[in-house]
Amino acid sequence: MDTPAPQRMLEIYLNDHLAAATGGLALARRAARSNRDAEVMPRLAEIALEVDQDRRALLKIMRKLDVRVARTKVVLGWAAEKAGRLKFNGSVRTRSPLSVLVEVEALCLGVQGKAAGWRTLLAFADHDARLATDILQDLVNRAQHQFEVLERIRVQMASDIAARPQDRGASAPNAAEHPSTPENTTSSS
Repeated sequence: MDTPAPQRMLEIYLNDHLAAATGGLALARRAARSNRDAEVMPRLAEIALEVDQDRRALLKIMRKLDVRVARTKVVLGWAAEKAGRLKFNGSVRTRSPLSVLVEVEALCLGVQGKAAGWRTLLAFADHDARLATDILQDLVNRAQHQFEVLERIRVQMASDIAARPQDRGASAPNAAEHPSTPENTTSSS
């Protein structure tokens, strides 16, 4: 199979990032909307606003590079975020604290991927005058800041979850539940 022309590869690459940005924006908005922590919610709302601005910047770059939007990929990115909501989180009727933690972890991964995309475009800028390096560097810096904010939120959430008291109905594991662990084995002598 032949390698596609550089413009076609650029179209594929940017549309893949646009699909991820679409899913990431929906996820960021949902994480901000569903978080009830008075300190965390405004920070997630700010991240969601910036993710929206970054997606718009990507669309502007795509127009400047004469890259058409692959609507199918955009829809798939949106649908992937919706499908990601269908996860078992240990809570049937209410939203589990694990849900928000996993969402923030996904956002951390997303902004790292976005930063990599901006850095890739910076490398392309050496060969394409249509790409503004100052704008791309600002986008890289913003993605790095987003990651730092999200990572602080993620670590705090994980700590809060670990510090929660156990449910009243939960009991400590006993030897019958974990017969193969060394502390649960007895010698017959």
